Amino acid sequence: MLGSRGHGPEVARLESEVRVPGERKRGPTPGCWCFWGRQKHSERAIARHEVREIEQRHTMDGPRQDTALDEEDDMVIIYNRVPKTASTSFTNIAYDLCAKNKYHVLHINTTKNNPVMSLQDQVRFVKNITSWKEMKPGFYHGHISYLDFAKFGVKKKPIYINVIRDPIERLVSYYYFLRFGDDYRPGLRRRKQGDKKTFDECVAEGGSDCAPEKLWLQIPFFCGHSSECWNVGSRWAMDQAKYNLINEYFLVGVTEELEDFIMLLEAALPRFFRGATELYRTVGKKSHLRKTTEKKLPTKQTIAKLQQSDIWKMENEFYEFALEQFQFIRAHAVREKDGDLYILAQNFFYEKIYPKSN
Repeated sequence: MLGSRGHGPEVARLESEVRVPGERKRGPTPGCWCFWGRQKHSERAIARHEVREIEQRHTMDGPRQDTALDEEDDMVIIYNRVPKTASTSFTNIAYDLCAKNKYHVLHINTTKNNPVMSLQDQVRFVKNITSWKEMKPGFYHGHISYLDFAKFGVKKKPIYINVIRDPIERLVSYYYFLRFGDDYRPGLRRRKQGDKKTFDECVAEGGSDCAPEKLWLQIPFFCGHSSECWNVGSRWAMDQAKYNLINEYFLVGVTEELEDFIMLLEAALPRFFRGATELYRTVGKKSHLRKTTEKKLPTKQTIAKLQQSDIWKMENEFYEFALEQFQFIRAHAVREKDGDLYILAQNFFYEKIYPKSN
């Protein structure tokens, strides 16, 4: 438990580090916080000290845990980001806006990037998200699968958002990312560094890193923490993922139409995303887009071979399902004029209000 007042979170294998948007190495700044794992001892000590400083400031201002937050300030967004779907690009938009729009950004980094939490960590995580008022309003992001907060008796659930990508394009990007990295952290040594084999060669040879089973990722991320979600090729898992996408996610965009996703979020959730569209158009497309190095597009023969797999068919069905839903939401929220999209103004009002006031 951080702090002596009992309002800091219980953190399991997660250490905090302050992150400042636009910098590679992040220094301390109020307002934007990030959880990272496996930091050096000195960095962890600094992070703990800064957490204590924030809690002490709130202590001096009064017992905030007894004060009800405004509706908008009591808001929490979870972006359980799927790897290689432009998630870093989108998250950097949130970091750039957090100080201006006055919310907190926190990165959840699980040990070995495991997307499935232990039962005890699920309890800790739910408690963190719902009770840590000092970090509200909060934008949490990390490579974790969907977690149903209702199972834990939570009265107010967080808002889930996500972005998904064409499954083959995502796998190709991840394949080369493991070998060559990207332009975001070019000096970092990757797990498969030194392996010069192309994706086409891998598929032709039946390699494990490009096997159809590697496509099975977006479905389990939306399905959640049930064992069947991670059973490759499970029809139940796909149906559950579709159900969650419709019923548990506020908005799910696609990598190929990221700007429209950001525009809709700004229109619907301005408390967090006010200014996001203009930021992305003027700065984000150039500075935020994370490009995998040395990526070679697969041939038509390679794509056709992967598309023979039942796993691809299911992942692609889920992707098409998400795309159709996103386009449906967009069609009812915007209008096109001269090639540009414009958010619709309010299209409803109230009338025939009774009883009449004197």
